[in-house]
Amino acid sequence: ETATEFTVEARWPGTLTRDARGVNGFGYDPIFIPEGDTRHFAEMSLEEKNLFSHRRKATDQLITFLQSYTQDGTH
Repeated sequence: ETATEFTVEARWPGTLTRDARGVNGFGYDPIFIPEGDTRHFAEMSLEEKNLFSHRRKATDQLITFLQSYTQDGTH
C-alpha cells in the first residue's frame, strides 16, 4: 500500500519590533506583536498565546482533517 502525505499550514501575521518587552516566552516572543493585539507576545499568558498560535491553528486543522478522514473513509 502506498502512503499518502497530507500537509496543514497556518500563518501568524504580526509585526517584529526592535523594542523587546515581556518575560513570558523565548526566541522571538519579546519582539513579536501578533496582528489584532498591541502587546508583545512575551507579555501574554500561555492561554492568550494559544489564541494566536500558528501551531495551535495547524493542530486544529489537522484534528478536523483526521476526524473527517476517519469518518468518511474515502480519503
